[in-house]
Amino acid sequence: MSSGRTLLDIVGLTKSFGGLVAVNGLSFNVKEREVVGVIGPNGSGKTTVLNLISGAFRPTSGSIHLSGQDITRKPAHHIARTGVARTFQLVRVLPGLSVSDNVMAGAVFGRRRLWRQQARSHAQSLIERVGLHDKHRLPVSSLTYIDQKRVELARALAGDPQILLLDEWLAGLNPSELQTGISLIQSLSEEGRTIVLVEHVMDAIRTLCDRCIVMNSGQLLAEGSPDAVLSDPAVITAYLGDD
Repeated sequence: MSSGRTLLDIVGLTKSFGGLVAVNGLSFNVKEREVVGVIGPNGSGKTTVLNLISGAFRPTSGSIHLSGQDITRKPAHHIARTGVARTFQLVRVLPGLSVSDNVMAGAVFGRRRLWRQQARSHAQSLIERVGLHDKHRLPVSSLTYIDQKRVELARALAGDPQILLLDEWLAGLNPSELQTGISLIQSLSEEGRTIVLVEHVMDAIRTLCDRCIVMNSGQLLAEGSPDAVLSDPAVITAYLGDD
């Protein structure tokens, strides 16, 4: 649950790709220790928002502040070291490296900039934390899909982020894996981590989120508790159409 202090503050965020406006004047904030879901139909601009926060894209206009620091047009590596870490819609691991080396990369390039044995020890503790107990030395290319997702999550956590961005981390999991994944994210929340998650799995949204931001056509459509926004007629129409 949130502590009340605003950690992430987004004001008037806009991103245009030529004539396409992917995000249009979006404003919202995230409190410390809060879990905020960003939901909406496909193509509504959700992943673009995470790309803007993490520095993969630069905004056309608007501002992004993290703990009061302006990160709006900073490069991605600077934003990572300021305290933003993320996972991706399609899992991105370093395929030629072991599980341990993948997670160490997050420690080296993250906020704490750990190195050598300190980075390795930190990586190993996080590998255990995400449930990959005996797989430290395996090449990530040999892992199952869910385990590659665990590696990517551990790598993000290794950077000691102020805020963790999860882009459909639960997508593609079977029912038992899904429950395991929800429990893992829930445990991170209980540790006091601040999380923004883009997700289509509504059971996860209801279970995990303190608050939801609903996007449609790049704009804010609704904001509130999961139960409130998911019963909003405008949100239902955006997902299902007028019929």
